[in-house]
Amino acid sequence: MSLNIYINIILQYKEHLSKLETEIDALAKEVEEYNIIKSIPGIGEKVAATIISEIGEIDRFNNPKKLVAFAGIDPSVFESGKFTATKNRITKRGSSRLCHALYMAVRCAIRDCLKKKTTDEVIPRNKKMREFYDKKREEGKPFKVAVIACVNKLLHWIFALLKSKMTFQDIA
Repeated sequence: MSLNIYINIILQYKEHLSKLETEIDALAKEVEEYNIIKSIPGIGEKVAATIISEIGEIDRFNNPKKLVAFAGIDPSVFESGKFTATKNRITKRGSSRLCHALYMAVRCAIRDCLKKKTTDEVIPRNKKMREFYDKKREEGKPFKVAVIACVNKLLHWIFALLKSKMTFQDIA
């Protein structure tokens, strides 16, 4: 008896969740920023909606560095007198949801995919991002350091696109 109740609760929860997802998708498509952010290769519907909801109004930020700090991607600097640390980590003081969404977007952007299903030609989803990632790797940066550098670059792109109200294809 109680198992049936739990199953019904889970089914109702799933139904409610799917309704909420369709409402979020419908509302996101009405927002101009959604289409601007979604125009960047590697950013899908859910990630674009997450980025918009976490950033809010782009006018809150005077420059892209403040947006980077808001996301918690900015490096923390350890200095005291003549001592300067050799390893600087990111601050992680910002929005963890935004940071995670941007990290996943960069991972998708630098990932290789088949150009067409009929050929074996492999190209990255976002060529500019992949070139930047490869440059960082050639400099000897570890994988995660290179990805975080790409997240920083992506935030600068998002800032510029939202301020100018242009899509990524318009400037690429």
